[in-house]
Amino acid sequence: MSRVGKKPIQIPQDIKVKIDGDTIHVEGKKGKLSYRFLPQVEVKQEGNELIITRKAEDRFSRAIHGTTRSLIANMVEGLSKGFEKKLEIVGTGYRAQMQGNKLVLNLGYSHPIEYIPPKDISISVERNTITVSGYDKQKVGQVAAEIRAFRKPEPYKGKGIKYVDEVIRRKVGKIGA
Repeated sequence: MSRVGKKPIQIPQDIKVKIDGDTIHVEGKKGKLSYRFLPQVEVKQEGNELIITRKAEDRFSRAIHGTTRSLIANMVEGLSKGFEKKLEIVGTGYRAQMQGNKLVLNLGYSHPIEYIPPKDISISVERNTITVSGYDKQKVGQVAAEIRAFRKPEPYKGKGIKYVDEVIRRKVGKIGA
């Protein structure tokens, strides 16, 4: 039995869950999310808990069991608490600022880069830290990855955009004569 898949998901008071055949709809104060799960798993609501079970014991069913549970748990957590990723800008002259709803990045290129986030993602900038937040974990991660891709950190000086908890493996430059 999957260790992740057999754990029940606690539903907070402010979250509404509706199961429609093979689709689960989760609604909270932040928004609405839905997920269509595969027929190899079964989702049941018992009181204020969601229980995910698999119908067969084949390899694919075992693999998708924990994945389905994690995706549904992330939907519930995102709609109750939300998710955020923090990015740090490192480098002389590199900076970011918000102009209305778009993020403007100056990263050493000949032009500033303008990024307009999706409607359910909010971005805030404080000094050299960019915070991406929202209720959909996949979208928050995707937006953070897109922003990081504008100028990935380089291994010699560490300049670029990196996650706050990311460790850049540094290389030694040219040595001696």
